[in-house]
Amino acid sequence: MTDPLWQPSQERIDHANLTAFMHFLADGGDNAPQCFDTLRDWSVDRPADFWASLWRFAGLKASRPWQAVLTNPEAMPGAKWFDGARLNFAENMLRYHDDHPAIVAWTEDRQRREISYADLNKAVAKLASALRADGVGVGDRVAAVMPHTIETIVAMLAATSVGAIWSSCSPDFGKQGLLDRFGQINAKVLITVDGYRYNGKPQDICPKVRELISELPTLERVVMVPFLDAHAKPDALNNAVLYQDYTNNSADHVSFEQLPFDHPAFILYSSGTTGVPKAIVHSAGGTLLQHIKELMLHTDLKRKDKLFYFTTCGWMMWNWQVSALSLGATVVTYDGSPFHPNGNTLFDILQEDQVSHFGTSAKFIDAVKKAALSPATTHDLTRLRALLSTGSPLVAESFDFVYEHIKQDLHLASISGGTDIVSCFVLGNPVGPVWRGEIQTAGLGMAVETWNDDGKSVVGERGELVCTKPFPSMPVSFWNDPDGSRYRGAYFERFPGVWTHGDMTEKTEHGGFVIYGRSDAVLNPGGVRIGTAEIYRQVEQIEEVLESIAVGQEWEGDVRVVLFVRLRDDVTLDDALIRRIKTQIRTNATPRHVPAKVIQIADIPRTMSGKIVELAVREIIHGRDVKNVEALANPQALDLFRGHAELKT
Repeated sequence: MTDPLWQPSQERIDHANLTAFMHFLADGGDNAPQCFDTLRDWSVDRPADFWASLWRFAGLKASRPWQAVLTNPEAMPGAKWFDGARLNFAENMLRYHDDHPAIVAWTEDRQRREISYADLNKAVAKLASALRADGVGVGDRVAAVMPHTIETIVAMLAATSVGAIWSSCSPDFGKQGLLDRFGQINAKVLITVDGYRYNGKPQDICPKVRELISELPTLERVVMVPFLDAHAKPDALNNAVLYQDYTNNSADHVSFEQLPFDHPAFILYSSGTTGVPKAIVHSAGGTLLQHIKELMLHTDLKRKDKLFYFTTCGWMMWNWQVSALSLGATVVTYDGSPFHPNGNTLFDILQEDQVSHFGTSAKFIDAVKKAALSPATTHDLTRLRALLSTGSPLVAESFDFVYEHIKQDLHLASISGGTDIVSCFVLGNPVGPVWRGEIQTAGLGMAVETWNDDGKSVVGERGELVCTKPFPSMPVSFWNDPDGSRYRGAYFERFPGVWTHGDMTEKTEHGGFVIYGRSDAVLNPGGVRIGTAEIYRQVEQIEEVLESIAVGQEWEGDVRVVLFVRLRDDVTLDDALIRRIKTQIRTNATPRHVPAKVIQIADIPRTMSGKIVELAVREIIHGRDVKNVEALANPQALDLFRGHAELKT
């Protein structure tokens, strides 16, 4: 195809935030860039000028200016941003105090709630006051097991307003999955719901939360938000206090702790591929500035707009979406199954709330396609200007489907980044064309390239996605990694001094990118990153299972999880055992961890040091050659994974 699928009108370009930003730069003189391509080059070549200009253009609130934008710029990691500045993350989210809608929250049973910016400020003030009264302050951790709703956002803003560090998981996590995460961070407060509803079924989480609480000895307060049952009692969680009672005070003004730019605000978690998930610490300033750039410039979000991202608060896209508050836009949330009662649910919300920006996963778009839905003919999507897709690569056929069956005049922005940077490396350009199957651009200020195995930048061939210069949203640290060795090992071992992200990508002739998936062993069904270790910890608790290996199989434009199990000699895999395995995983991890296929195997290949080799198995089941077979202690085991009939259905 020689023509792009979509190009913005001149009117769109003229009124875009990007255009306004370039005019802002031009007013400052100094050979300011006049088009997107020169702007991107300038932002990478002169990062200090770019990020400082963005700060000024966005009008970030800070009680003290910076002394230096970027110090130690050659260090990866080690560069320091906006040294001397003092600010607060929540204060920049709560800059507006009017009656404009701040959050619209939907639930699966079609209940809709709305809160204005004025009332959001008051709600945050009350919860922040309660946290302060409990002694929660700078650096303390507030953990949450919460759905995507108003109280979750209020709680995050209240925690960060007092300088605490926020860490959240969605309520569908099993107890062990929650403990693997929160057990690391010594939280002082836990905020949770009594339960949630998914696919029309109520899910009471009080039993597993009680068990979780018993294994978190540093907790001093548990706050329960009645969500499943409006009349839920706090004694369901022993000594918990009801949210409405906890926030029953007279506070109506938020006092914001003023902290350094790199003060920790969030702890997010890796997928747990090789053990307990890594607790990744992100800064208030870096997260704030990066999100504003992506929402304002790359997504063209304005105050009049409504951003609806289908996500959970266990995924970094939750943090990303909530940052739309910094622009005064309206955040639209939904908690529940996107296919209950049918595949029109999310499009119903788009129509009813006249959403301008909709974000979802590539898997959802594919599911809508397979369901033969055509929202363009069934829904009024007049206000919808942008559709964002992430989680897994958006295949070219899905680009076609969006423009044929959702909307023709639409900025389709496939985006990719991760928990590691709580933001994106590659994403949309609202003033540029959309090419079939391609992510439009690398982020402004992000020195993103595709490198081959020799560490050379390449175009038109697959390689590793790397970033060669520092950027503000690099993690502050990993929790419990005092010398930084785990942090450096995660991103800087392959190419020293260069961030290697672990995505297999290709840079195109248009300056865009195609992502082919993770280049490591992380599973990615439906766009949700899953660590194999979390599956193994559950499966191998079953007596009949000696060991297991999980890999991702490319299947119908997505990835599905295939679990191979080695059983005791006298055991044969049958339907009953498969059900038990899946139930164990679903109960103690999440439903997303449940494999599509469970297959019995006689042996599992290992390295000389005894590590199982997921990547080798993945290559074998796809009929591809395996490199470095000589590194395996039992290479003959690879033959056992060839030709399984179950992998063809």
